[in-house]
Amino acid sequence: MSEPDANPSPARTTAVRKFGRFELRELLGRSQRTMAWIAQDPGVHQPVVIVLPRTQPHDAAAASHWEHAARKASRLNHPNIAPAVEVGVHDRWPYVVYDADCVSTLDGRVAKQGLPARDAALALAQIGQGLAYAHEAGAVHGDLQAYLLVSEEGGQARIMGLEVALDAAAATPDDENVDAAIHTGTSQTDRLRAQRRAAQRDVLTLGLVLHQALTGQAPLEEPDTGKAAERMPPLGRDIVRLPWSTPRPIPDALRAIANRATDRQERQRYRSARTLVSALEGWLRADSESGGGPLALLLDRLHAVGVLPGSPGAPERAARLAMMERERTNELAEVVMQDLALSFEMLRAVNTAQVRGAQVAGTGPVLTVRRAIAMLGLDGVRRAALALRPWPGPLDDSGARDLERLLSRVRRAGRVAQVLRPPGYDAEVVNLITMMQNLGLLVVQYHFADDSRQIRRLMQPGPPAEQGGKEEPGMSEQAASFAVIGADIDSIGAAVARHWGLDDDVLHMIRRLPMSTAVHAPENDNDMLRLVGSCANETVETIELPAAKQAAALARVAQRFARTLEITARDLQDALHPGAAAGRDSNDELAPLHGAADTATLDTAA
Repeated sequence: MSEPDANPSPARTTAVRKFGRFELRELLGRSQRTMAWIAQDPGVHQPVVIVLPRTQPHDAAAASHWEHAARKASRLNHPNIAPAVEVGVHDRWPYVVYDADCVSTLDGRVAKQGLPARDAALALAQIGQGLAYAHEAGAVHGDLQAYLLVSEEGGQARIMGLEVALDAAAATPDDENVDAAIHTGTSQTDRLRAQRRAAQRDVLTLGLVLHQALTGQAPLEEPDTGKAAERMPPLGRDIVRLPWSTPRPIPDALRAIANRATDRQERQRYRSARTLVSALEGWLRADSESGGGPLALLLDRLHAVGVLPGSPGAPERAARLAMMERERTNELAEVVMQDLALSFEMLRAVNTAQVRGAQVAGTGPVLTVRRAIAMLGLDGVRRAALALRPWPGPLDDSGARDLERLLSRVRRAGRVAQVLRPPGYDAEVVNLITMMQNLGLLVVQYHFADDSRQIRRLMQPGPPAEQGGKEEPGMSEQAASFAVIGADIDSIGAAVARHWGLDDDVLHMIRRLPMSTAVHAPENDNDMLRLVGSCANETVETIELPAAKQAAALARVAQRFARTLEITARDLQDALHPGAAAGRDSNDELAPLHGAADTATLDTAA
């Protein structure tokens, strides 16, 4: 049998085209690898969709391999995989039949305007769920096209055509035929490697479909996602990114997700359908007006395992607190401040609407542990300590090490900020504001440890594309966070702080100054606290760079904050050293709690 005519000419004949017992009525779409037809099945008197490869198996063995893979895929049971009603071969042409009642293709839904952002994200997240399930079951699609993605009215989006495509072009320069390797590879290792590459190609083409759904235009003006993928690195040189001007607005987070899915650097793309789905679903939850914004991503986790686990040594500190009776507030605060999780828990407890309404109405948020202790009493401190999840909470050893390193860096930033603070600013307020500028990082590291690693990986520069060239840039923290969890880290930190009852002034102070924003003279104390914390955090981050880059990075931080904080690179270098502040002045920066007043400057005014 010859290939069914994909371009029927009504002027020549009105005869019904037949494929076996099926009457072909309408071409849904075709690519270089597959085609799909609306057909009538006279036996059941209802329309069906027939999906076929564009080429025939070259011999009986290949046909047998195709049929085995297609039948295996047809047995997958998932709400986002269209159930196949028949798998067969007619006149050496393999085919799969699907029910066509009340089905519209994504290709048909995407007009020139594209879909609204939420509709596109929801549809592609559902498709991604089905694709991830298929990949985990050992099946691939091989030719993910918009005409093979369907949705029932008010129902789930579904994939048709799993394992239908045959004779793929090379997926990588050293892979002559992905599909042949999957089905006829000489070893299990070869088959698994080829299957993994084919699955990654599926994820790339899913990203191309997401691009089309958001813009209404086929990427590279190529409606065949397979051909478009071949024009992108590493096979081609074309770059696919969402244009800034689109018929419908595209939120920044969703834009970052779509652009990562088709990133020109292959190392930055999603490695599995599951990670792409996770990002889309994260954005959908964070963007939901009724879901609490970014807080919706972790509200259940906060209730289950807390904001942070008690730091190592917390049981000993809790026992020490239990024996304390009449010690001064400052001495209690020293014990509490050794545990960042306990410090944050005290701030959360004292800033709840109930406590503030009953005891500190009109005085503003509480931003020192001393004040929190004075309000809650020793019993309140003990309750807070007992409420913490023991270290390291649900984290495994690797996650615990990552969190401990981050906690160490955050504490160091707090100490640096105490050294850099201008005269008259309370050391503990400066310390806590600086550490709270890392609240989002800490929360993401604790609650999304694997995602946090992925974010850091995306931020790392890559090897140069050409020998002797410059390093390939990594993503910004915000873009990487958007692309992994669907929300940015700063917004997650702000959402947690707002959940604690902290007001807009505090939310302003705990948002670090973006690197792309120029540093201006502070207009008030809140601005100054924000700048000191931002400078301290940027200073501490320089020591995580390769040794050869640290001096230049520290000089850039000094230049950035020189006028507003009256500092030099030497000041920053001294602040990083444990004894740097010994001779700066006599206001006790490195031991701020000894002899400090309980009602310190800016405690209630900040």
